[in-house]
Amino acid sequence: MLAKVISCAVAGVDGLAVRVEVDLAQGLPSFSTVGLAEGAVREAKDRVRAAIKNTGYEFPQRRITVNLAPASVKKEGTGYDLPIALGILAAGGLLPPDPLEQTAIAGELSLDGSVRPVPGVLPMALAARQEGIRRFLVPAANAAEAAIVQGLAVYAIERLDQAVDFLAGRTALAPLAIDPAELFARHEGYAVDFADVKGQEYAKRAMEIAAAGGHNILLTGIPGTGKTMMARRLPTILPDLTLEEAIETTKIFSTAGLLPEKTPLLTTRPFRAPHHTVSDAGLIGGGQIPRPGEVSLAHNGVLFLDELPEFKKHVLEVLRQPLEDGTVTIARAATSLSFPARFTLVGAMNPCPCGYLGDRIRACTCTPLQVQRYRSRLSGPLLDRIDMHIEVPAVQVKELIDQPSGEPSHAIRARVNRARTRQRRRFAGAARLYCNAQMSAKEVKKFCRLDGASAELLNRSITSLGLSARAYHRILKIALTIADLAGVDTPTTAHIAEAIQYRRVQYDL
Repeated sequence: MLAKVISCAVAGVDGLAVRVEVDLAQGLPSFSTVGLAEGAVREAKDRVRAAIKNTGYEFPQRRITVNLAPASVKKEGTGYDLPIALGILAAGGLLPPDPLEQTAIAGELSLDGSVRPVPGVLPMALAARQEGIRRFLVPAANAAEAAIVQGLAVYAIERLDQAVDFLAGRTALAPLAIDPAELFARHEGYAVDFADVKGQEYAKRAMEIAAAGGHNILLTGIPGTGKTMMARRLPTILPDLTLEEAIETTKIFSTAGLLPEKTPLLTTRPFRAPHHTVSDAGLIGGGQIPRPGEVSLAHNGVLFLDELPEFKKHVLEVLRQPLEDGTVTIARAATSLSFPARFTLVGAMNPCPCGYLGDRIRACTCTPLQVQRYRSRLSGPLLDRIDMHIEVPAVQVKELIDQPSGEPSHAIRARVNRARTRQRRRFAGAARLYCNAQMSAKEVKKFCRLDGASAELLNRSITSLGLSARAYHRILKIALTIADLAGVDTPTTAHIAEAIQYRRVQYDL
């Protein structure tokens, strides 16, 4: 007999439907899986056989062939265990075929028949809804994550026999309902706040502009000036996540198997801070079957690279594509996958190897050649793609004691939200364009129209500072963000002047 079960796979961070076809034929007992199945999928036969026997069902002593279609897509992971087991039981006559036609199924089986969670359930649920499937059977630990998808009845399954009884109509299960608005309402906020940062008004102003326009930023200063402290607080002033952004971010963490337990939807912007020993595959993504890296895990959030020159040079150079395009394309001989990587990059570095060049208290012990080699670890093309270059001065102990707490994050975020609202209105109708930093040269020309005095100031500055054409456009983007924070549509001479000082790379610290 032949039985057909619908399951789902994940390619990159997107789900796709997979048809699990199970055929029981006469012949010597055997179990073969076809359809470009990887190791964990081929091993499913042993888990499925033990789970069926240990839940009280008879495993058919027939020639069993399992086909996973489409055969052109590699199948990996353990999520096919449950659909294969149900397909075998349906082919043996223990399940009617009708309930399987409009039901997607995913889950890993333990040897005792219990159903274990699998990664990537959220993109699977989105793919099932797109295919017109009405209900989805998932492991109980993944049910809340799948229930985020509206218009799909999600049923939490804990054991194989429970799934069999439900599909056979012998028991009833209530679909799990999750209201995304309620999850956002329960959002507890961030553990850190910009109110903790005393002084550094120039750097905090730059961080606000970076948050308002989605600009990348590089912080340079001696140790102890608060570079890391401010970087870790940048997510607290970024605009509130929309439901679409939250689902995009959750899909990536779900695919990578990093979604926190009892957190079906990420309602805060991610903050990723990989160590400087990270490999290029760890940063950008990769593997035999490509997996998302740190740049994708930081999608819609912040990627913080502390001690930037300490990262391997070839690792930093792979950042060029995501910084420009907002996506990462990883090509392999068998497949090519794209991962979203639209993040705000925050880099932090010392002015020299010892860290104290320009410090008024401690003398620098580095030679000019050492300083030059240290700074040359960051290539010109990479620095050119970082919008804002900020020098963070030292803070005196007296300032820390005497000054009151700084402005809280919620007050700064309110201004950032207003600026982003202006940008959403400006880019209404433009696909995948959410903030000023994402504008192309064509859009910069359209939206950043300067008067004569502003244009003359910018042109003179570009010539005197020796900046590139890319720097020209990035200054215009920063100036437009400053204008948005000020509540005006067109950058003025003051906005251009402020944008230039954020763009100018400091060398004599």
